[in-house]
Amino acid sequence: MLEGDLAMTTAARPEQGCTIHVCTACRRQREDLPEGYDQPGIALAAALSERMAGGDIAVVPVECLAVCKRPCTIALAADGKWTYLIGDLDTETHLDEIVGAAESFAASANGIVPWKERPASFRKGVVARVPPLPRQQGLNE
Repeated sequence: MLEGDLAMTTAARPEQGCTIHVCTACRRQREDLPEGYDQPGIALAAALSERMAGGDIAVVPVECLAVCKRPCTIALAADGKWTYLIGDLDTETHLDEIVGAAESFAASANGIVPWKERPASFRKGVVARVPPLPRQQGLNE
């Protein structure tokens, strides 16, 4: 991750809610484009930012989430909650599912959304679930 991205991630994270990190570096092969690929994360980050504006869920474009074989990838993260990495997402077909899942994630106590409440794209697309860091005494008191 670039130094500027790290600063942006830290500044954009709200105290309540969650953050949706969107990889903007992933390339998806596209025979119909002169370059032979597109970068779907750029459009996804823009669409999510517009959709989530004014709420307590931040959308933060990041340079790379290191899941290059599964574009487009997002990470759902919040203090004290499990972090989810979800790949193989698409702006056209998954935007509503991402918004709903982020809202459920933000409303949960620990970040774990019950399996039956997860949209199909999340059930199939989970790359990893990372436990929350333990709280350090004295830092958040």
